[in-house]
Amino acid sequence: MSLLPFGQLPPHSPRRFVPALANLGEWAQIAPLFDQLEAQLARATSIAELEQWLLDRGELDAALDEEGSRRYIAMTCHTDSPEAEKAYLHFVEHVEPQLKPKQFQLSKCFLEHPMRPQLPKERFEVLDRDTAVRVELYRDENVPLETEEAKLGNEYNKLTGNLTVDFRGEERTLVAMGRFQEDTDRATREEAWKRVTERRLKEVDRLDELMDGLVRLRHRCARNAGFENYRDYAFRLRGRFDYTPADCERFHDSIESEAMPLLRTIQGLRRQNLGVPALNPWDLAVDPLGRPPLAPFNTTVEMEQGTQTIFDRLDPELAEGFATMRRLRLLDLDNRKGKAPGGYQSTLAEARLPFIFMNAVGLQRDVETILHEAGHAFHALATRDEPLYAYRSAPIEFCEVASMAMELIPAEHLDVFYSAAEVRRARRVHLEGIVGVFPWIATVDAFQHWLYTHPEHSREERRHAWLQLMDRFGGDVDWSGFESARANLWHKQLHIFLYPFYYVEYGIAQLGALQVWTNSKQDAPKALRAYKEGLALGGSRPLPELFAKAGCQFDFSRKTVKPLLEQVRAELSKLN
Repeated sequence: MSLLPFGQLPPHSPRRFVPALANLGEWAQIAPLFDQLEAQLARATSIAELEQWLLDRGELDAALDEEGSRRYIAMTCHTDSPEAEKAYLHFVEHVEPQLKPKQFQLSKCFLEHPMRPQLPKERFEVLDRDTAVRVELYRDENVPLETEEAKLGNEYNKLTGNLTVDFRGEERTLVAMGRFQEDTDRATREEAWKRVTERRLKEVDRLDELMDGLVRLRHRCARNAGFENYRDYAFRLRGRFDYTPADCERFHDSIESEAMPLLRTIQGLRRQNLGVPALNPWDLAVDPLGRPPLAPFNTTVEMEQGTQTIFDRLDPELAEGFATMRRLRLLDLDNRKGKAPGGYQSTLAEARLPFIFMNAVGLQRDVETILHEAGHAFHALATRDEPLYAYRSAPIEFCEVASMAMELIPAEHLDVFYSAAEVRRARRVHLEGIVGVFPWIATVDAFQHWLYTHPEHSREERRHAWLQLMDRFGGDVDWSGFESARANLWHKQLHIFLYPFYYVEYGIAQLGALQVWTNSKQDAPKALRAYKEGLALGGSRPLPELFAKAGCQFDFSRKTVKPLLEQVRAELSKLN
């Protein structure tokens, strides 16, 4: 596909089962492979044959996964390309709906196979557990609903990816407008914020309509699977075996009791340093001492080079991984019109190589983002030699430990971008951001709990629920005159639209990452070894074991939250 920044990448291991020239965008060439796998499973009469069948099935799953990823990458890199959109939607509409019943049938046959209980328990218990959940939740009638859900998600990407404003004689993306929030001139910040906000508010009805459709579709899927609401269905679907909705609600409470006081302290100091009677939304990103914005780089080439230097200093294995990505052009980092918002790392499952997508515009946040997504990439690279496709990815709660720890541990090496004083400032900005993101995570997660346990809600009720959470977790920010912007602030959080209930994982993982960081302060080489050993497990063990291998506890109660935030408070005091 010519719209991809990288070319055709060979499989990590030569194909044994999938024909080398198979067109995996055409169902007529895919269907017989599933039939062959089903027949092969029926013939398997030994543990060796059953294990080989799992490898063959994984080979097909990986090849199909990569086909879908390549089309998604092309579409998000070029949301204004009819060619990329057509290819992506063809896969979503004509391949994925056909895949799901076939995959369900194979999983069902595997669970029923008489040799399965004889597979080595420790090696296959996670695979068994996850397969059983997929079979339990699968419903034929949900396949077209999931296709419609994916199409609505694509509409969100198209809509938000193409929003621009005219600002001071130049058309700019909303992402590019973010740098004006660091301008030391308050009038400039206010003008820029208002321009972006006005543009977003023009799309309120369209975004609300998309959310209405998504809630209806997701609720129907949950009811079809025998659940009272989508929240309970989503927890099961996401394989949350080690925590419950009630645990998440207690996490929200811990954030309210432990993070909010520190956030208000930070906000109070910011207001005092800015010399303003109240903080407005355009006062939250600027340097409170009136210094010009941190400018870590001018071009994405400089950002790449600086990031490489950081990893060169940190660890030879990580450095080689990032160098490989650069060499193979597995990075698309610059912001441009027609590119989807946000950033992500996507694994090309057959090549077993990571790809990083982001929208860099020369901000400190861009440095944090490239380090974050590199952490995900290192996770993918650490599992390249895992034979089982299912174990080459881990639960999100641990995937985000991989990424967030890479924001924290390299902080000592930010001098590749900054002077010594600026390093201290960048580290403070980052740690303050961690404090601030905990309440935002609680807001987004609690909002989704409400959304899907009240599926018949009106738009007005939805806004009211959001505003109640903003009152609880929004801190000391004055939105007077901009009440509509505050009520619709959730529209900019793409996870609510595209990845329901994928957000509390960031908070859980942040606690893990803070533990890795704390460990690194005591013994950096040991902490980094444990981190890499945890990544290398992929998804082969349950979450608590993954955390333990990386040197962390899987716990997000107050007893864990409180001391970690005290550590952050102490570090912030040193950086003042």
